[in-house]
Amino acid sequence: MKLRDFSVLACSALVFAGPALANDELVKLQQDANQWVMPTGDYSNHRYSTLKQINAQNVKDLHPVWSFSTGVLRGHEGGPLIIGDTMYVHTPFPNKVFALDLNDSGKIIWQYEPKQDPNVIPVMCCDTVNRGVAYGDGKIILAQADASVVALDAKTGKELWKIANGDAKKGETMTSAPMIVKDKVLVGISGGEFGVQGRLTALNLKDGSVAWKAYSVGPDDQILFDAKTTEMGKPVAKDSSISTWQGDQWKTGGGATWGWYSYDPKLNLVYYGSGNPSTWNPSQRPGDNKWSMTIFARNPDTGVAKWVYQMTPHDEWDYDGVNEMILADIPVKGKPTKALVHFDRNGFAYTLDRETGELLVAEKYDPAVNWATHVDMKTGRPEVVKAYSTNAQGEDHNTKGICPAALGSKDQQPAAFSPQTGLFYVPTNHVCMDYEPFKVAYTAGQPYVGATLSMFPPKGETNLGNFIAFDAGKGKVVWTDKEPFSVWSGALATAGDIAFYGTLEGYLKAVDIKTGKELYRYKTPSGIIGNVTTYTHKGKQYIAVLSGVGGWAGIGMAAGLANDTDGLGAVGAYKSLSNYTQLGGVLTVFAVN
Repeated sequence: MKLRDFSVLACSALVFAGPALANDELVKLQQDANQWVMPTGDYSNHRYSTLKQINAQNVKDLHPVWSFSTGVLRGHEGGPLIIGDTMYVHTPFPNKVFALDLNDSGKIIWQYEPKQDPNVIPVMCCDTVNRGVAYGDGKIILAQADASVVALDAKTGKELWKIANGDAKKGETMTSAPMIVKDKVLVGISGGEFGVQGRLTALNLKDGSVAWKAYSVGPDDQILFDAKTTEMGKPVAKDSSISTWQGDQWKTGGGATWGWYSYDPKLNLVYYGSGNPSTWNPSQRPGDNKWSMTIFARNPDTGVAKWVYQMTPHDEWDYDGVNEMILADIPVKGKPTKALVHFDRNGFAYTLDRETGELLVAEKYDPAVNWATHVDMKTGRPEVVKAYSTNAQGEDHNTKGICPAALGSKDQQPAAFSPQTGLFYVPTNHVCMDYEPFKVAYTAGQPYVGATLSMFPPKGETNLGNFIAFDAGKGKVVWTDKEPFSVWSGALATAGDIAFYGTLEGYLKAVDIKTGKELYRYKTPSGIIGNVTTYTHKGKQYIAVLSGVGGWAGIGMAAGLANDTDGLGAVGAYKSLSNYTQLGGVLTVFAVN
């Protein structure tokens, strides 16, 4: 692997610094816009680039310059890393990793394909996706579907260490991209639909040994809370989680951590969200079910939580809280603020003080949201509308017209933030649902869902998605671009006055960052649920994106499902998608001129 000489680093040797310097290495590397060294671009999850060779004036001339087939079908989420002259590309199951030579139009330097039991596929709830690999200390870190974590030599692809982070036979799988902080690898877990006990694990980068493990639900010694841990500015009570569950239900309580992670080096805090409580039948688990559906701020050295905020207590709709936390210094109601901005599945956009956890703004970012009227700013709790409460309606009752659907007003597809405009560019779903809970018993390794869903556009509308610009300081949508299907790809904002995103039909689109006006579109070989990336090579800017339809929205096509309520309710809403695209697995790289 060749590394260019760039001014941000004192010398290229830092790229292969020792583990203790991995954090310093990445802090520096993330400032070099020529590369893309983390799945979300930087520790703050901005997905923003200062590159502007490709801009609002010349983006109309963008065209493909080379492509690469991954050889794998099903949903291609996430995006490539670019380190020096090498691009690292990942795939869904079986989780291949390719190192491609940018000096030779993507020639394969090495490839790695883990040996995994295909029986893991049926316990992956929402397609066999993987959201990317991480880089640090000369290693590429892969979180496999079977819950194994592997470190590969970035130059050769040689396996350096491998550990088990879970047991797929119990429904514990992995779909999220790892994140490296200091000398640790942070990895989450999937399996909220199988009754796992969600957790974030810190592994030592050197050898994969466990440094600490922080569960989402359970007693304080498991969730790593201490007397100083706060919510809404007040200390949480002792064993605050188990007191909100009935009996030992917390042991199969969910709170999976399959989303994105962010890190503030100055505050030395890691931020992430936890998913739905298990089961989806709320009548079976009375209480607030803490700390599912929660934003955590933790010390990466110890794992101890500084503060928490639960967005959807006693979740009745599968509104996982795992979407990315974007760290941005913005004015909030006119006051300069070190903010954390989170576009939750439940349809509310939250702005908090990322140092203290104080709730500053909580407003709807999709006009269809109806399950709650607002968030009480004193208590932080949503005001639930009884007509859309699946708990109030009870078991075996089909509660109709709930907005958003379980896949949320936004799912895992990450938003972008532009320091240039101060706005957030958000790929969204515009989908509602009917939801009928039923009683279900827990059996390890078997689905622990307990609800039947169907999904559809909001009443009187036909579009299932929007791409929006949002002012998180004011809690207001600035502009909206309608899309026929959910926008399931990650956004990219650039200094060239452009925001990029992909569509489920397969279009890469570029829009004016200030107005939303479409400036460019190109139809790639398959639907795009991957995240748009940019970098330079030999002084020229490129745009790269994976296409390969799938994910929850595309699960009908990806898994060959046909009944409207299949795929946890998503199949019916997206049936017509097969008229626009087919399965694939292709990386497409674009440039101008």
